[in-house]
Amino acid sequence: MSRDDGTGPSVSGLVLAAGGARRMGRTKQLLAYGDRTILQAVIDNALASALNEVIVVLGHDGDRIRDALALPSTGRLRAVVHAHWSEGQSGSLRAGLSELGDEVDAAAVLLGDQPDVDSALIDRVLDEVSGCGSPIHRPFHTSMDGSRVPGHPVVLSRSVWKEARALEGDEGGRALIRAHPDWLCAVEVDGERPSDVDTPQDYERLRNGAS
Repeated sequence: MSRDDGTGPSVSGLVLAAGGARRMGRTKQLLAYGDRTILQAVIDNALASALNEVIVVLGHDGDRIRDALALPSTGRLRAVVHAHWSEGQSGSLRAGLSELGDEVDAAAVLLGDQPDVDSALIDRVLDEVSGCGSPIHRPFHTSMDGSRVPGHPVVLSRSVWKEARALEGDEGGRALIRAHPDWLCAVEVDGERPSDVDTPQDYERLRNGAS
């Protein structure tokens, strides 16, 4: 099974959206972003990319979010509710990886609070998966002031899933890269990194940018 565009390896998207949003103080996945919610924007961008499938990992308020967005449990887009979401990002990553079939070559990890990670950025990273030869791919954004910061999606090839499943706490691809820097293929991208929405102030900035 190849990518959704018929070329390259089979890559599934894992949208990690299980957190309790303690700093936000409310369920940020359902906050308005234009005419959608934040999480729906993330999902729409993932579905518009060349990913074979998109699995949304929910947790805190998971049933309410799934019902509000009418997320199915089967098909190219499907949602799972991770009962142990309080374990942090590592637990959500394990829950997502457990949903992937034997035909899947890699998992592209996206965050449920980054609605400005668009399909073009996702596909830019996917385009490097076949040619780079490394088991982890991640975009690095270089802004006008010359700063270079890592972003998403982080694409984890099947060969590193065992190590990914062994992560604990609020750790994800960054921890794997820190432990194994030689596994990384950096995908260089011009422009600012899309922001996370963690606090009410982040949300106001996001809304102002979307208006």
